[in-house]
Amino acid sequence: MFVQDRNEARDYFFQVWSKHNNNLPLEPIEAIISDVILEHPEYHHYLNDKEASSQSDFKPEQNQTNPFLHMGMHIALKEQVNSDRPSGINSVFKKLMTNSVSVHDAEHKMMECLGQSLWEAQRNNAMPDENNYLECLRRIS
Repeated sequence: MFVQDRNEARDYFFQVWSKHNNNLPLEPIEAIISDVILEHPEYHHYLNDKEASSQSDFKPEQNQTNPFLHMGMHIALKEQVNSDRPSGINSVFKKLMTNSVSVHDAEHKMMECLGQSLWEAQRNNAMPDENNYLECLRRIS
């Protein structure tokens, strides 16, 4: 899933949710997004109220979780594992699965490393360091 900005990403979630709710056929990436949405019923009310949630900043300092970021990280992790990019993430994921109750649980464990990697890249105005990312993942597996 590649999008240019926050609004485009959120609109994509709304479109997939609408297609799912109307039993319309989904493209392969839309099916992945739909599955992630279905794994998060606590976020359905945001997807059912586009007007209210599309512009919300979901501020962590107000103890708010950004549902779009959270679900987007699940999607990114699924794409990384399925494509084994960065190289080796698939085997790290398989090892992590041995200590997890579900794929969803394993992805939650991986999110801290993904978030840290993205934050460091943004802070350094650089591409994410795949080696540091994989090392972080290996430490938790």
